[in-house]
Amino acid sequence: MTDRTELRHRVRDLCRGWQDEGRYRPRPDAWLRSFDLDFSRELARRGWIGMTWPRHLGGAEQSNVDRLVVTEELLRAGAPVAAHWIGDRQIGPSILRHGTPELQREILPGISSGDHVLCLGMSEPEAGSDLAAVRTTAERTDGGWRVNGRKIWTSHAHRATHSYLLARTERTERKHDGLTEFVVDMDSRGVTVTPIVDMAGSHHFNEVVFEDVFVPAGRVIGVAGQGWRQVTEQLAHERGGPERVLSTYPVLAGLLDATAELDAGLLVELGELVARLGVLRAMCVRVAEALDTGVAPVREAATLKYLGTEFERDVLEFARTAANPGVLAPDDPLGGAILAAPGFSIRGGSSEVLLSILAKQEAP
Repeated sequence: MTDRTELRHRVRDLCRGWQDEGRYRPRPDAWLRSFDLDFSRELARRGWIGMTWPRHLGGAEQSNVDRLVVTEELLRAGAPVAAHWIGDRQIGPSILRHGTPELQREILPGISSGDHVLCLGMSEPEAGSDLAAVRTTAERTDGGWRVNGRKIWTSHAHRATHSYLLARTERTERKHDGLTEFVVDMDSRGVTVTPIVDMAGSHHFNEVVFEDVFVPAGRVIGVAGQGWRQVTEQLAHERGGPERVLSTYPVLAGLLDATAELDAGLLVELGELVARLGVLRAMCVRVAEALDTGVAPVREAATLKYLGTEFERDVLEFARTAANPGVLAPDDPLGGAILAAPGFSIRGGSSEVLLSILAKQEAP
């Protein structure tokens, strides 16, 4: 047995044990909707958060391909990983790549131990998927910055200890210039979190308002005003992971367990879905390998996210046809996935934005 195969089995054993003890129920979209600090801290004790980071910052100095093995198994199991997912997936790597040594020491060990919960302050009501159109501002003041603005669709902001924040710090002719990334304490004076309940009756989204919030100068990630390149790199981490392919896996697994009930035509369609999943998993490996070389695979990640969104929609459409389920409850795996599906093509960049990125990169 190879080291990675052994690692895969250890993750499976942990998830199976927690399920057998009734400590969680597998569910689609678990990386966003299933929050359990105890489970995240169990992963932390095993060294499975911040796996690729240096040991002196709480990491395990393993590869992104090793990390992919762990994240694939957690998603396949529909495990409750939302508490650490954002910090582990993209904010931690961004701080590691662009943050000062002081900021790295302040934030990264708390993420890898499961003590810090990060939320994403990117989207705004007026900006949609166009991040360069953000209106939240940060102005220099004594010892730091003063932030004012609104963020929306901020998952788990009501539980987060820290927020990543993208703000405009300069007005320039080019809207991609003058943006800066920050880390903000969520218990800072002037931060207000208001819940947004989705169609399934689930509360993970929030609106976050920043009113004259002071952020110390040391909380800037990278260079002030030069945040666009960093954001673009960070989105490669967000778009290029297996959660863009495996959010609906518990539904697909249920279909694979019930193949005896499917006719020949449906079996062919199911086989095609499994083949597409194999291709998409191979693309995930290529993204992870690129990250291990220090490259931000922007185009590959955008392609994966676009094709993954199409795949997951097709899985749900097939399930609706094959299972003929009638009226579904929100806590049914298929019912929950259908209610979550409208967000698949929006989060992490709409399909139109992804196609625009690909067209610009392919243009001569």
